[in-house]
Amino acid sequence: MEDIKDKTEELISHTGEYLDTFFKVSLLKVTKKTTDIASAAIGLMVTCVLGLLVLFFAGFGAAWWLGDIMDSRIGGFMVVAGFFIVIAFILISLRRKIVFPFIRNSLIRKIYEEHKN
Repeated sequence: MEDIKDKTEELISHTGEYLDTFFKVSLLKVTKKTTDIASAAIGLMVTCVLGLLVLFFAGFGAAWWLGDIMDSRIGGFMVVAGFFIVIAFILISLRRKIVFPFIRNSLIRKIYEEHKN
């Protein structure tokens, strides 16, 4: 009878240790995923901001240059604005065929990379 009591206490002790370890491992996994998502989001935001700045200054420079060629600063800016409108129209037209699948595939690839690690 005493042997069963000792084994039961030992089993309860091990179960408590197991649950505590399981909780800590789960917390570490959640923390890792959260930090991975946060770092990816911050990296994406920085990349987008830098990309927009490059696009802005390249567009501004191209407009100024075209304005000098055309002897009309306003004309240069209008040509560049028209170019950006055409690009925006193309992206909007192809969003279901190209843009959305590209984003979806990138997200799926990122999720599978996380599961492999």
